[in-house]
Amino acid sequence: MDEGKMFRSALRAMQEVLHMSPADKVLTLYDIHSQNIANAFIKAAESENCETDSFLIDEEERPLQEIPSELIDLAPGKTIVLNILRAFPDEINFRIKWLLKLEEDKNIKCAHMPGITEEMLTEGSMDVDYSVMLETASFLIDALKGAELVHITTDMGTDLTLGIKGRIFSHDVIIKPGTNCNLPCGEIYCAPEETKADGVIIFDASIGDIGILSYPLKAHLKDGKVTSFESEDPDLVSRIEMLSSVDEEARIIGELGIGINSGARITGNMLEDEKALHTAHIAFGNNADFPGGGWNNSAIHRDYLFYRPTMEAIYEDGSKRLFMTGGEFITE
Repeated sequence: MDEGKMFRSALRAMQEVLHMSPADKVLTLYDIHSQNIANAFIKAAESENCETDSFLIDEEERPLQEIPSELIDLAPGKTIVLNILRAFPDEINFRIKWLLKLEEDKNIKCAHMPGITEEMLTEGSMDVDYSVMLETASFLIDALKGAELVHITTDMGTDLTLGIKGRIFSHDVIIKPGTNCNLPCGEIYCAPEETKADGVIIFDASIGDIGILSYPLKAHLKDGKVTSFESEDPDLVSRIEMLSSVDEEARIIGELGIGINSGARITGNMLEDEKALHTAHIAFGNNADFPGGGWNNSAIHRDYLFYRPTMEAIYEDGSKRLFMTGGEFITE
């Protein structure tokens, strides 16, 4: 463990993404699995003379389903909240509730890090040029502004059209008061229209809570909902079907995201995977806390990553703009 590099990466992220100042009051939620990472962030906050407080999750009470009352009591008056914890699938509902609770306070900037590892601080995805990511995010958001549809294809056979009329694309490179985003950061994303996703998409990189794929997974979508999954790996299909059966909205489109972090690696940990360049991801399930709309209230939100997409924005007047081909951005 390189404590010095972890500290520097934590400090840089808090300065660049959270715009930390000595006036901030910082609350760190952590568990025994992420204690070293939490310490790096706490030291970073203390080095800027911020007031700090922390809450250690009791392992005997996991998986958490509700927000501990003691944690709720610590939130008032805070301006930065850091969620640094292992990503237990059975705690998705708790994490959603906690994020929604924090969003009620428009002074809080929340950095959400379920599944963060020490390697993310020491090997690239949190020690990057944030200004470059901001430029890329601005380009992509501009390309998609005013679009009604986005058409996605890949050499693997993906051919999917998503409705995005009236939906807002956001980035996570700066966390503003009243909002939450991931660290490591590095994506633009939106909540597509929940009833307008049609076609076929092939996921060939990784899936949240499952990891790196040995065989691709094909999903057929109609009117925003998955109608079937296919794969040469029947166990994968069985597991995905089980994970997607928690409620009716678990199979409904929830997110489109595009990775823009040059330091992010594909490791099977979706917190980092979904930020990698040359990838995009679709999530099915909850998007109720997304900026700019989203009514999917599923108990889950699961990301599915795929490589080297080609994407075209289609506007109301019928014009089109190809802004990504084979995973490369078309900036001219």
